[in-house]
Amino acid sequence: MSAKLLMSIAAGGALGAVGRYVMLIHVDEWLGSHFPFSTLIVNVVGAVAMGSLVALTAFFWSPSEEFRAFLSVGMLGAFTTFSLFSLDLFNLVERGDAMTAALYAAMSVVLCILGFYGGYHTLRQILT
Repeated sequence: MSAKLLMSIAAGGALGAVGRYVMLIHVDEWLGSHFPFSTLIVNVVGAVAMGSLVALTAFFWSPSEEFRAFLSVGMLGAFTTFSLFSLDLFNLVERGDAMTAALYAAMSVVLCILGFYGGYHTLRQILT
């Protein structure tokens, strides 16, 4: 593992984390914080972006190992967040809103998987 690879991941992670924070703030301003829409939207957008990146690099573009890691592990890894999803889910359960917690968990899993496949297959159709 090279220093260049680690620095690429770190730089991507910094951008992804800032992007997540900015998006979380804006989504909460637009939709409110009564339901964790902000985390859900960030994770779905990240899943679509990851699916698109996988298709792009499989069928059209061969970036360097460092740039691929910058985008996938760094930027998208820091942009999406399982830990914040877990905290949101915990908070919903703690306040006694089990149905909303179950809905949030199901929506997160289903929409992120569909988002990944949607991004992948859309870009694949465009590129091939």
